[in-house]
Amino acid sequence: MGGADAVDDEQVTRLRAEAEPAPFERLLALARQDTPAARDALAAELTAPARPLWVRELAACALGRAGDRRAFETLVFLLNHRDPARCAAAARALLLLDDPRTARAAAALADNEPRTAYALHPVRLLAALRAPVSAPTLIRVLDRLLAGPAHHRPVARACVEGLGTLGDARARPVLRAAREHPELRAAAEEALRRL
Repeated sequence: MGGADAVDDEQVTRLRAEAEPAPFERLLALARQDTPAARDALAAELTAPARPLWVRELAACALGRAGDRRAFETLVFLLNHRDPARCAAAARALLLLDDPRTARAAAALADNEPRTAYALHPVRLLAALRAPVSAPTLIRVLDRLLAGPAHHRPVARACVEGLGTLGDARARPVLRAAREHPELRAAAEEALRRL
C-alpha cells in the first residue's frame, strides 16, 4: 500500500473531521501498512454491516491505491456520491486500481442523465483512462448537455476538456457546437486545436 501514499493529506484531514478519533487512527494505521493482513482487514471493513461512510471511503481508497480489486464496488459507489470530495478521492483510487471494469463503470455513471449533477468526476476519470469507451461517451454526454440547461456547464466543460485530452477526431462536430456557448467557447477552441 505504500505508507503515506495509501491516503492523501486532504483526505485524511477531511475524514478525521467526520470520524471518532480512536477508530480513525486504527484504520489509518492499517491503510498505511503494506501487508496482506492489513489489506484483508481493510477489505473486511468494506463488507462489515453498519460501517460509517468514512470507514468505507478510507478502506476502499487505500485498497484501490494498493491495486486490490476488492475495493472496486465501493469506489464506484463513491464515484457517484453527492459529495464532490468523496467522488474525487474515489476517482484517484480507481485510476490507480487499474481494474478493467473501471472505464465501463465510469461511462455508465457519466452517461446517467438523472445523475448528471454528479457526473463531473466520472467524466474526468474517463478522460484520464483513455479507454475505447471514453471518447464516445464524452461526445454523447456533451451533445446532450449542450441541448440542456446551463446549470450542468461544469460537466459540459469537463467533457470538452476531456475530449481535447483524448484527441479523438470524432469529437470535432460536438466541439464546434460547444463553441457556440460563451462559457465553453475558450475550452472548445483549445480542444479543437489539440485535435
